Amino acid sequence: MQQMTRRGFLETAGLAAVVPTATAIAAQSGGSARGSASVEKNIVYGKAGNTDLRLDIYKPTDASNKRMALIHLHGGGFLRGSKDALADRVEPSVALGYVAIPIQYRLASEAKWPAQIEDVKAAIRWTRANASRLGVDPDRIGVVGYSAGGHLALFSAGTCNRPEFEGKNGTPGVSTQLASCAAYYAVTELTPQHDGKAHVLLPDGSDAAAHRAASPITYVAKTSPPTVIFHGTADVTVPIESSERLFKKFREVQVPVEFHGFEGVPHAFDSNPEFAKSAAQLLDFFLDRKVLHPRTYPPFGEGGGARGGRTGA
Repeated sequence: MQQMTRRGFLETAGLAAVVPTATAIAAQSGGSARGSASVEKNIVYGKAGNTDLRLDIYKPTDASNKRMALIHLHGGGFLRGSKDALADRVEPSVALGYVAIPIQYRLASEAKWPAQIEDVKAAIRWTRANASRLGVDPDRIGVVGYSAGGHLALFSAGTCNRPEFEGKNGTPGVSTQLASCAAYYAVTELTPQHDGKAHVLLPDGSDAAAHRAASPITYVAKTSPPTVIFHGTADVTVPIESSERLFKKFREVQVPVEFHGFEGVPHAFDSNPEFAKSAAQLLDFFLDRKVLHPRTYPPFGEGGGARGGRTGA
């Protein structure tokens, strides 16, 4: 598995994903979606006490109905970060024809777990309830998360419609089912801090069971949506081994999954526009095959490299 997951994909990403990208654009919009995006900022999707929960909407200018929506969740260790920091990261997927929705969720300094996942669920409900206005297919809503946001993306995908995590913020009674999940260098398992204190997301005194209960790897199941994982092999903030364990768990329960390891790059590698574009193309190719137009392939046979040049599909 080590050889498979730690392969460098950048040398092929720019080539292998170009043709499928055109397929996905045509599938969603019937034409090119590479123009500039229209943007709506600071739309209220729910309320937590006296705090308005806000999101942004990035749509291709040739917007049409029945596009896939991708809800983007920022990183920042649960203590910092903002949806505004995702503007450059969402641009490649908007250029490929997706509606991108970065959201603001409550940080751990504002509210402890499970407030953060409740906010994500509220954003999913809001997106589905407003699908017609957004030009979105309500059955094709996915999540994309980065680092701490990757934790929330994976957690929301593994706990669709589970009452204990739904919360009461915004648009009650709407399903939080997801069509896909993309996790960039995600926090997959919560552990106590080095001084023995509980993880920053959890209340003081939280035990090992509480940490497991707040870890997305705990909720990987056969019902999880198709998932794609991105990680840099030189990441020292969230070591790649955590994503390797997650990938193995998805394979064990036979959920469609791919793992793209970017050789020699650190945490948050997609802050570089070239890497962000390459990862977006790989995500687009995955969604086209597993969500938009699900299909299988015959065995690739010999000569194509390990698994015919693909990670675990």
